[in-house]
Amino acid sequence: ITYFPTMRSIQGSTTITMGSSTIQDPYGYCKELEGEDASTDEILRCVTNILARDAGSLQYSRTVLVVFSASLVFFMQAGFAMVCAGAVRKKNVQNTMLKNLLDACGAAIAFFTVGYAFAYGGSKPESSEKTFIGTQNFFLLDEEDYAFFLFQYAFSAASATIVAGTLAERCQMAAYLCYSIMLTGWVYPVIAHSIWSPNGFLSAHSIDPLWGVGMIDFAGSGVVHVTGGTTALFATVILGPRRGRFHDDTGRRLETPREFPGHSMALQMLGTFILWFGWYGFNCGSALLSDNIYGSDVAALAGVNTTLAAGSAGIVALFLNLFALERYTGEPYFDLKYAMNGVLCGLVSVTAGCGVLEPWAAVVIGSIAGVLYILGTRGLVALRLDDAVDAIPVHMVNGIWGTLAVGFFASPRQLLKVYGRDDHPGLFYTWRDGNSDALLLGTQCVGILFILGWVFVIMFPFFI
Repeated sequence: ITYFPTMRSIQGSTTITMGSSTIQDPYGYCKELEGEDASTDEILRCVTNILARDAGSLQYSRTVLVVFSASLVFFMQAGFAMVCAGAVRKKNVQNTMLKNLLDACGAAIAFFTVGYAFAYGGSKPESSEKTFIGTQNFFLLDEEDYAFFLFQYAFSAASATIVAGTLAERCQMAAYLCYSIMLTGWVYPVIAHSIWSPNGFLSAHSIDPLWGVGMIDFAGSGVVHVTGGTTALFATVILGPRRGRFHDDTGRRLETPREFPGHSMALQMLGTFILWFGWYGFNCGSALLSDNIYGSDVAALAGVNTTLAAGSAGIVALFLNLFALERYTGEPYFDLKYAMNGVLCGLVSVTAGCGVLEPWAAVVIGSIAGVLYILGTRGLVALRLDDAVDAIPVHMVNGIWGTLAVGFFASPRQLLKVYGRDDHPGLFYTWRDGNSDALLLGTQCVGILFILGWVFVIMFPFFI
């Protein structure tokens, strides 16, 4: 990784900032330090050491910030736990909490032993070779970037936890632990390798990306959320609904599905705010993984887009549900559940493109996410699928939407900052320029199909 020193030209001299110290004119500084009789080699060695110290301070800052971002992402486990606890009946809270804890524990062991190696082991950024999985760094052997491992572990654990709430009241603990290990040790790493490793066949970071553009999933709408949400869908289909949800005690189908309201709206609200807070580590932290000189600008943009998408989706979902209630029941009221899940939908949908979108696009994407949540949650009931926390419409449906949205809204200006190229922007920008280049959108579709197919092949038989 190349780190760029903080340098700027001032009246013909160069300023180098190292922590709280600033050196004007490094050449003059080194010449004075080494003495008038110093050779050119000695002065150059001095200047090199100064630059190295500056690079070292940047490396330190990057490591600290990545570890902090990983901590924020891991703190999202508490958010998931609170949402799940509040959404189930009081008698099932302990069962649900244990699942969340098993996700964190199982993911730690699985990602440490094999998951990280399969996802990123032996990556060769300078090579155009495409590989199915990584083949080095098992048990973190010969791995030096522990901050990167910690960040990626937190992502894998988040993907696994998505399923915990969906399967509330229906899954044995031993089986659930096996699921957590399987997802974080094999299913998730293969997807992460394909999309985020420089040697993945879909990776936009490859020197020879698919169709010259590669799949852009900046912080994981597809890699994390579609993976977890699709797994939740298959598990729900196979395990069936909670007893009494769609059938009575004699097994007869209920005309109107029975509602199982959660026991604590306060816990759900707390969980939503924790998740929103942790999402800044999710999205902004992803910008810190690159050696790009625009990393700080991209991180700030990601934070702005995260905020706007969440806010717009929450408002749209709340008022759209209000309109639906007024239209079909004549008794409208503000339902907090829809606002909370709408916010989460906005966060999921903007994650894929938060670093390559203009702020106005984040508002549009979040607003559409709020609409998709309403359609998704009602669609689940119509299909008689029992999702206790609406993880399927939140994570799978809006994860797919967010990944596709990049193909429509990716800004050429931001693409140039993040990936160093702007020749295949979002479809709306190509229309503006008088053509219809849909290569990026096509690549996004291929990526989604790959995730859906891979999860189906592995996890569907697993739950059977």
